[in-house]
Amino acid sequence: MSITDNRAGTTNSADRRRSSSTSSAITSAKRKLDDYASAVPEGDEAADFAADLVTVRMRKEEFEAVHCSAVAAAVAAASSSSWASPSQSSPFRYVRSASPSQLQFFVRMMSEGKTLVIQATCMDTVKSVHEKIHKLTGIPVSEQRLIYRGKQLQWEQSLAQCAIEKDASLQLVGRMRSTEHPQAWQYIDDMISIVRRLCKGEAVPYALKIIKTRISEYLSITPKDDYNTSPGHLQIFMSSSAPLALIMLCISPVKGNKKIGEEAIRHFLYLTKTALPKASHSLCAPIVLKFCKLLREVPQYELLPLYSSCRTCIGSLLETIGLSQTSKNLDSVERVISVEEIFPFVSELADSLYGGLDSNIASTAGLGPLQSDVNDFAMFLPHIRTAIREHLGFRCPIPVPPPEKGCDDPKFVDIIVHLYEIFMGMLRRMDCCLLEMEKHLASKSTSSGESDIFFQGPSQYLAILKELNAISKLYVGSEEHFWTKMRLRKRALCALILKYVKRTDDNQWLLEHKDVTDFEARRHMMMMLFPEVKDDYDEQHEMLIDRSQLLAESFNYVSEADPESLHGNLFMEFKNEEATGPGVVREWFFLVCQAIFNQENALFVACPNDCSRFYPNPASKVDPLHLKYFKFAGRMIALALMHKVQIGVVLDRIFFLQLAGFQVSLEDIKEADPCLYSSCKQILEMDPEFIDADALGLTFVREVEELGLKKVIELLPGGANLVVNSKNRSDYVNLLVKHQFVTSISEQVAHFAQGFADIFSSSRTIKVFFRSLELEDLDFMLRGSADDISVQDWKAHTEYNGYKETDPQIVWFWKIVSELTTQQRRELLFFWTSVKHLPVEGFRGLASRLHIYRSLEPIAHLPTSHTCFYRLCFPAYPCLSVMQARLLIITQGHVGSSFGTF
Repeated sequence: MSITDNRAGTTNSADRRRSSSTSSAITSAKRKLDDYASAVPEGDEAADFAADLVTVRMRKEEFEAVHCSAVAAAVAAASSSSWASPSQSSPFRYVRSASPSQLQFFVRMMSEGKTLVIQATCMDTVKSVHEKIHKLTGIPVSEQRLIYRGKQLQWEQSLAQCAIEKDASLQLVGRMRSTEHPQAWQYIDDMISIVRRLCKGEAVPYALKIIKTRISEYLSITPKDDYNTSPGHLQIFMSSSAPLALIMLCISPVKGNKKIGEEAIRHFLYLTKTALPKASHSLCAPIVLKFCKLLREVPQYELLPLYSSCRTCIGSLLETIGLSQTSKNLDSVERVISVEEIFPFVSELADSLYGGLDSNIASTAGLGPLQSDVNDFAMFLPHIRTAIREHLGFRCPIPVPPPEKGCDDPKFVDIIVHLYEIFMGMLRRMDCCLLEMEKHLASKSTSSGESDIFFQGPSQYLAILKELNAISKLYVGSEEHFWTKMRLRKRALCALILKYVKRTDDNQWLLEHKDVTDFEARRHMMMMLFPEVKDDYDEQHEMLIDRSQLLAESFNYVSEADPESLHGNLFMEFKNEEATGPGVVREWFFLVCQAIFNQENALFVACPNDCSRFYPNPASKVDPLHLKYFKFAGRMIALALMHKVQIGVVLDRIFFLQLAGFQVSLEDIKEADPCLYSSCKQILEMDPEFIDADALGLTFVREVEELGLKKVIELLPGGANLVVNSKNRSDYVNLLVKHQFVTSISEQVAHFAQGFADIFSSSRTIKVFFRSLELEDLDFMLRGSADDISVQDWKAHTEYNGYKETDPQIVWFWKIVSELTTQQRRELLFFWTSVKHLPVEGFRGLASRLHIYRSLEPIAHLPTSHTCFYRLCFPAYPCLSVMQARLLIITQGHVGSSFGTF
């Protein structure tokens, strides 16, 4: 039987409303409890009687009918101070004087109608009497219950404490609901016995250890594989009022009891999730919910963390069991949780989040929403949304207010309306918070310092926005309203993404709306889908490559490697060269990718109008290893992205679209084949009569050349006999484009995608990666900036060691650089840093600033570089012409490659 703590002697208004609708069985049970309460004397006897109600065992039909509020009302009526300080009227203090003389009393066996005569002393314990009965009858001690004057006798009490008189008559009854689980009853009774003693103010050595041990033992013997017996076993915890006993321990005024109670409940929560199989979670959830309901009635602020832990446990259990549409008996374990029981958690969490958001709106010093509240909010909401959809038969989105005819349950209508109010209220606050963020960002950008300090709240903003986006899908017009707000707060949203998005986050909801993010935000989210490059030198992938065999040896090292070994750091060294380190790795990436896309290798075709843009060559099959090389190419491109190396080449639109899983249209081939594009446009725009006159002589075929031989391929069955006319010319153009740019390279694209996926660590397919980017985004990530190198930007990001900015050598250096061609500048930058193409941000996008060092070498020596540290070294050349001659030498491509030392 479960008793709700109600020290004030009043019941919650919601409980009163529920009680009014209970059955006649509940009314009868309440009447019986009222009778108990009215018969109790005042003072210590009243307190003792109220305490005994905690452990009294009712008959099965009575137990299942009693509502927890009815029991609470009975306890309050019996004694409003029953859980007061031991110095007043302790619920467990009930001692009467007794003579230590010999006692003889009678024990009547209710089930068999027999009577036993027992002899004992006043100081003997009730437990010793049980043991004597066991010897006489064989009834297990764990199954015995002795009743005297309407009260159950507790094991640890003496006969004197129980006021057993000479020739007294006791009743022996069996525990009605414990016959299948006597050991479980014993563990829980032992625990409750310790709790009673603690609440009386007794000193119990190792009390917390004993209580936790009993809980562990009780859960450890829970049937793991027998779902038919598990409910009865776990029901014992509720039937014994163990939740109430532990809560009473938490609110006990006795020093140390609160800590013991909290630790015991937390131990139960931990074992519920870790020691029991998931199949038992549905049986444990109502017990945890009971803890929540009891704690909700306790007006003690210090117990809020414990309440939050119970609430979080409920949320984690729901991930396994889900929700039911309706609730059953509140004290029954044989049920799952209903949406009506969970929604109050969502409501109170929303109120807490309101407060946190309001604090951020009022001041940048606001603490913002608590992470635990946001996490719990995100745990409960999916179950609420699912329950609404299932109840409405997936008739979403829902108009606001919802039509009464659309939902046959008024409680669901209230939940639907309340959830919409939560959505609107929180969205308004989030909009204000993002506006404050934008003001903060604007002030930071105009200030001289580069302070990156945000007030604390934004760390939880994205998680809240993600849930609001999910809620918006339930209501008509709400999703568009949500994203309209996000577009207005694009700057703040992007700042949040750059600062707070981590690899473990699910950002799909943002990736589906690219118009609310900028390139930097999208790039950051895409980089979070790759493995993190770790500087673990014990697991790095080592390569030693001959420059003369660059492509072939790189192919062997990368294509034959286990993908997992490529997820770590790379160690690269060229044969007969001393240079090693990140600079050499950057150079290797650039050189290998340039070789892969070199048209002489017949793997890729360059676009006529942009020689840095490529798509797979349909004729690549001339190389029997071409498909393996495409898989190698996919790995290299993914590795370059993961290591943030700009390789100077980009993918054409038709290639990009196929990797993203999109269809290729005529407009998409404009850059890949301008001639075919122009011809197809003319066919579509020609006069219909001219086309129908067969002036072009076209049929549904395509002529291709393979290994020097021309071959005719039908675009569809019987295409050679199907003439192109004004009615089917659109079909002809679509089939022609599809065959030339999709069908003919499908194998190449598939193997490239497979290689890319080997490096891609996300569980999502690579289609998500490419769909989440614009083609221009991928261009920036692979090629970097397409602009000319700015000498002013270069100079602004360079520092000096051994030189001053005003030294003649430095003045001459920048004068020479400003007169170099674009290609020469790139070669000089490559010699200096192993970077030929700058990131889209320019020099500020590099890993560090650049450095010019004064070397002590003779002036006849050429400049040297330490590419790992972006360091250029040269002696103090005597004049501008000497320096210019030296620099022109190293800006020649064949010299600049790997001229650095390390």
